[in-house]
This record gives sequence, C-alpha cells and structure tokens, in this order.
Amino acid sequence: MDTAIIIKNPKVDISKELLAELETQIHEQGQVVVHCIQETIMPSFIRIWPTTYLYDHHSEHKSELVHAENITYFPNWQIVDKGENYFTLIFSGLPKSCIVFDLIEHCSNEGGAFKALNIVRNKSDVYYVKV
Repeated sequence: MDTAIIIKNPKVDISKELLAELETQIHEQGQVVVHCIQETIMPSFIRIWPTTYLYDHHSEHKSELVHAENITYFPNWQIVDKGENYFTLIFSGLPKSCIVFDLIEHCSNEGGAFKALNIVRNKSDVYYVKV
C-alpha cells in the first residue's frame, strides 16, 4: 500500500463514551491512539497484524500495538463494506523526546501492509490517518 495520509481535521463519528474512555487510558498509561480511515471501492477484507508498531524517528524505540478496535487480528479476516471504514489502534507510549514517528504494519499479505509515515507528534497523542 502507498503511504497513508495524515488527517489534521477529521470528520469522524466516534462514540463519545469510547473517546472518553480512550482519553482516560491515554493520560493514565501514556498510550498513543491512532484512528484509521480506509476507503474501499468494493466490499473487502481487512485485518491487523500484531506486528504493527510505531517507530520513533530519532531513537531505536518502537511502541507495540496493545489493542485494536473495529478490526480483527491476524489470522482472522473481517469483511468491510464499500466506502469509508474506521478502526482504532492503541499503542504503548512513545518516548517524551519523540517528535516524528512512523506507523508500520509488518506482514506477508499479498495486498501489502498499513503504513503512515512521518507523523508529527502532538500533545494529545491521538492521531487520525487515512490508510
């Protein structure tokens, strides 16, 4: 897959209860939340591999995927409808010194892996990307 597009002002409808719960977890546990939007031109199958990480550009640190919402883990597949599909990935925290990072899924899918490169870190550690 091509590089993902970083969305700065997303128009996403996410449950207020889920957002409040995630925000609490982020502050308490230092986690990073990445809300993903994937657009398909026909019904399709998606999944996320547990070998998906956030890589700090200026250190050897990699944050591990700790939870995925609205997407299944490898080896299972999830069918999605044509159009925009949304899922959320939660990662362990990045180092305080991190200012730019990449989201990279390592997998052996024929169709490729999810990638979002050169994400500029923000104070909330909540991001929206189109993959």
